[in-house]
Amino acid sequence: MGYRLVVTEKPSVAQSIAAVLNAKKRQDGFFTDGGDWLVSWCYGHLVELASAEAYGEQYRRWAYDTLPILPDVWKYTASEGKSKQLEVLRSLMKRADVDSIVCATDAGREGELIFRLVYEQCKSRKPVQRLWISSLEDSAIREGFEKLRPAADYDNLYRAALCRAKADYIVGINATRLFSCLYGQTLSVGRVQSPTLALIVSREEAVRGFVQEPFYTPEIDCGAFAASGERAKDAAAAEAVRAAADGQDAVVLSVEKSQKTAAPPKLYDLTTLQREANRLFGFTAQQTLDYVQSLYEKKLCSYPRTDSRYITSDMADGIPALVRAVAAALPFSAGDGLTVNAAHVVDDKRVSDHHGIIPTPAMPKADLSALPAGERDVLYMIAVRLICAVGDKHSFEAVTAILECGGHRFTAKGKTVTADGWKAADNAFRAMLKHKPEDDAEEYGAALPELTPCQLFPSVSASVKEGKTSPPRRYTEDTLLSAMETAGADDMPDDAERKGLGTPATRAATIEKLIKSGFVERQKKSLVPTPTGINLIAVLPDTVKSPLLTANWEQMLKSIERGELTDAVFMDGIATLTRELVAAHRVPAPEFAALFAQSAQGKGVTKRDGLVGACPRCGCGVMERDRGFFCSSRVCKFVLWKDNRFFEAKKKKLDKKTAAALLKEGRVFFSDLFSEKTGKTYAAAILLEDNGDKTNYKLDFSGRKL
Repeated sequence: MGYRLVVTEKPSVAQSIAAVLNAKKRQDGFFTDGGDWLVSWCYGHLVELASAEAYGEQYRRWAYDTLPILPDVWKYTASEGKSKQLEVLRSLMKRADVDSIVCATDAGREGELIFRLVYEQCKSRKPVQRLWISSLEDSAIREGFEKLRPAADYDNLYRAALCRAKADYIVGINATRLFSCLYGQTLSVGRVQSPTLALIVSREEAVRGFVQEPFYTPEIDCGAFAASGERAKDAAAAEAVRAAADGQDAVVLSVEKSQKTAAPPKLYDLTTLQREANRLFGFTAQQTLDYVQSLYEKKLCSYPRTDSRYITSDMADGIPALVRAVAAALPFSAGDGLTVNAAHVVDDKRVSDHHGIIPTPAMPKADLSALPAGERDVLYMIAVRLICAVGDKHSFEAVTAILECGGHRFTAKGKTVTADGWKAADNAFRAMLKHKPEDDAEEYGAALPELTPCQLFPSVSASVKEGKTSPPRRYTEDTLLSAMETAGADDMPDDAERKGLGTPATRAATIEKLIKSGFVERQKKSLVPTPTGINLIAVLPDTVKSPLLTANWEQMLKSIERGELTDAVFMDGIATLTRELVAAHRVPAPEFAALFAQSAQGKGVTKRDGLVGACPRCGCGVMERDRGFFCSSRVCKFVLWKDNRFFEAKKKKLDKKTAAALLKEGRVFFSDLFSEKTGKTYAAAILLEDNGDKTNYKLDFSGRKL
């Protein structure tokens, strides 16, 4: 009997699995025990879809006439800097003494894709089994290897993952090149990032368009509490109420008491964990993902990239012991007499690939003080959320009192906590935070004194509290993640399995890409669109920037996973959408071309794959070709020829750097231009002049370098 090769997604995971399999001897790119097992790894995506140039030299340049790019036969390549490890896996898969392979990449759509692309690229045909686990604890790994399943059980998951990757490639590369060529800047477009950017831009427009209005609220001071009258837009009306009540007796007309409860929160999925970490600690979504991924690899929490907030029924029996051990390991009291209602978090129907994020039994035994601060904060959050989720309800008595004074009515609201319940642990955790988060405004304030009908408060003082209406708040990563999770939900059918933009695993990367692309900026905790981001959303059609596109895709991908839809039908739809997109945008919209041209002049044009600058005539992208720098618009004739008499006479070349400067600034300075008349050199700036029909160059001796 030969070896079985285990392939994981990361070296750290390989190390954990190798330790359980007793394959502790490290070789170049894999572990072995000299017996049954070889354990190797990927570095995330080892194999990726090939770049456009792989399908033809004509795709090296970004130009409208090369679109759409729709591969008939897809090509793949090793990811940059990862070819060595791919060769390690290729050699291991080809070894004569390797009889079978275990796919141990992350248990989800992307993990399946990572392994299958490597397997196909290595042209292996050896039998494969699938390891599907939600924890890297030794016991979970052993149990997973006892329950290996045939890889064929996950063929549809792989087909859905590959369709998603191909569709993102087609729409992304064609839309990005299309709008970049039209408007003279590198404008990255994607089916998740563009609708997300549209959310941010829409909120920014609401903020900028908001007109603040004052309002006035009369109040009476009854000593131990205050009561408020009706809000008025007119200051005089509020002042009249104040004048009528000031110095008068206030009488309690009614006191209404009601018992209210707040149910325990659900467990964290990745999105709610990212949102809460942003609110409590200011962590970005990507930081939180990095922290919780590290905790997972250290065996301290369960698999993080989950969209479930429940556990399965077979896990319920172990929850009480886990909760008590976790609570005892925390550096603060999680409340006396812990109650564990495991049924609160059990729902088999709401767990698909992975259950909600919880601490592992290894967490209470670990030295938590040795963890990096960010990881420790996130682990505390996960631990406290488990304790809260299985706790008792939080109960309080809500009181609403109506008073009459000076012929007007005033209202006072308060509450008295009757049972802390799950909030005991939550409050203990929040009390240890250095920076207390702002709580949402509650309907009920502090506890009121005991009040009874007809109770009299003599000679109360009255005042008017002035306020102003508040504009919508710009998105933070917390509120944007929430918006991404529900975007387009109102337009989706009620039985849609996945709504919103992206997945818990991809939303952080989407936000980071928008920032890296220059479409969004972080301003303190707020996410603010840049002028380029605002302009991009203005020119994109609804088919690209609507959340319905990605929501519909996810519906179809889920159908592929279930075997209800073929990948051919899905990809045909993507190709049709792309052809229609390219055909509908042959020339730039004049009003937006001017905006992008102005942006390019002000901040410079990002240069990529031949994109040099903005056309001074139409605002489209100017692209480098063999003979010169041409406007990418099919109807515009603007060109800067590389071989021209003006530059040749001055012994200079019109290269890409010079062309970019001319397009951006309209001038380029040289300190050593050659004079045919004197044979000497001189300093001057070359100016670019274009009258819409013909391009000319002139010299400027003013001495300005810009």
